[in-house]
Amino acid sequence: RKSKITASRKLLLKSLMLAKAKEEWDQEIVDKQAEKERYLSERITPLHTSGLSLSQLQDLCRELHEKVEIVDEERYDIEAKCNHNTREIKDLKIKVLDLRGKFKRPPLRRVRVSADAMLRALLGSKHKVSMDLRANLKSVKKEDTEKERPVEVGDWRKNVEAMSGMEGRKKMFDAAKSPTGQ
Repeated sequence: RKSKITASRKLLLKSLMLAKAKEEWDQEIVDKQAEKERYLSERITPLHTSGLSLSQLQDLCRELHEKVEIVDEERYDIEAKCNHNTREIKDLKIKVLDLRGKFKRPPLRRVRVSADAMLRALLGSKHKVSMDLRANLKSVKKEDTEKERPVEVGDWRKNVEAMSGMEGRKKMFDAAKSPTGQ
């Protein structure tokens, strides 16, 4: 289907819309600035400190401190309301996602669970199932391992003297070679 508006006409309309939007945006900025100046002139009165005595300056400082405290309390109240609203919005978003059936999965943490605890969680606490993983292991007798490696106990000083020098190295080489030859 072809559109009824030509490409040049579309471009012209688009540029006109952008120009109008820019004008409105600039006007909105000017209006906000004027509103801000009006509000500040209404709330803040100019200070006249010239010609005041020390006690009058102290009274003026007290008044200003009271006004600052009031504004600080208002700011705190507004901030608390804002935090409450953001929490409420977050909860409502979660409810909406739950109602739709789609929700974000939280990042999962690795948890160490024993095999018994995992079976208990899967089967329920009524079933008494214990899984002894060590029962299925092959048993090895110590006697078999000792037969494989005969231990020679002798005087270590004779061994050191016999193995010193190049002749000792040749004996060690021959000794290592002979068991594989048989």
